[in-house]
Amino acid sequence: MSMLEVKDLQVYYGVIQALKGISFHVEQGEVIALIGANGAGKTTTLQTLTGIIPAKAGSIIYEGKNLTKTPAHKIVEMGMAHVPEGRRVFADMSVYENLLMGAYTRKDKNEIAQSLEMVYKRFPRLKERTGQRAGTLSGGEQQMLAMGRALMSKPKIILMDEPSMGLSPIFVNEIFDIIKEVSESGTTVLLVEQNAKKALSIADRAYVLETGSITLEGKADDLLHDESVQKAYLGE
Repeated sequence: MSMLEVKDLQVYYGVIQALKGISFHVEQGEVIALIGANGAGKTTTLQTLTGIIPAKAGSIIYEGKNLTKTPAHKIVEMGMAHVPEGRRVFADMSVYENLLMGAYTRKDKNEIAQSLEMVYKRFPRLKERTGQRAGTLSGGEQQMLAMGRALMSKPKIILMDEPSMGLSPIFVNEIFDIIKEVSESGTTVLLVEQNAKKALSIADRAYVLETGSITLEGKADDLLHDESVQKAYLGE
């Protein structure tokens, strides 16, 4: 049984169909990349998986349970965390307060403190800025904060939406190194990313999404060298 299995997922915005019956699966421990152009439905997919947008039809099976009508906060409690597009940090709250918000579904204070130390170890820059307002951080630091906040929920699977968006090349490399570390520590990763080359370079498998439909899937390395993928998404 797959950790996450999406079957015939359909999502509408009014009369416009954003997802046209997509199906894919994620195995425990994998890094799965979901690539495609703007407007392909990548963000909609993640928001539907985490209960932010309702599905019109289809099913989302996570660890054998159907999540299709499960509220977003319950999905977090079940071990699925979401790093949203654009970071969405709480600008007027401190780094520390933002991180604690990520643990709002957890009760054990000792375990929360351990998770906080783990996040600070993985993101030393956040520890240095623990009392600083999140809105005053750089884009790369805010991305680290969004990732750290998601890790505070102690997720089994983390969904990342465009983590490299708007970042300098140095920060992009740093963020992708951290994604690899998160994966190697045992957390499954579903990665939506416009930087297809970077995404495919760290993923195990990948799916190509075009106007609400999955048009291609396979091992990430195979797609990295696929001529149609290179022309469409790798600028080659």
